[in-house]
Amino acid sequence: MKIEDFMLTCPSKRFLGIECLGCGAQRAVVLVFEGKFSEALHLYPAVYTLLLFLFTLSLSFVDKKRKYSGILMGMVALNLIIMIISYYYRHFYIHSHS
Repeated sequence: MKIEDFMLTCPSKRFLGIECLGCGAQRAVVLVFEGKFSEALHLYPAVYTLLLFLFTLSLSFVDKKRKYSGILMGMVALNLIIMIISYYYRHFYIHSHS
């Protein structure tokens, strides 16, 4: 059994045929854990900031003394910016120059 057997299918891609901003995130995380760092970054540029966000989020549940809401919101904003730019680049720049 492979980890890919447990990955969720994107409803947007499945029903509409359109990739969403998160398409590729699961596969990129798997690539990171397999040690394929540049492939993961190429597949999903927000993979490292996403992993950092998830680490900080889990830390916020363990360390109740500090408030992580400000840094978490900043990380959400950074991830969204990276996701939007990479989505635009992938779908509008690359496809128009192919």
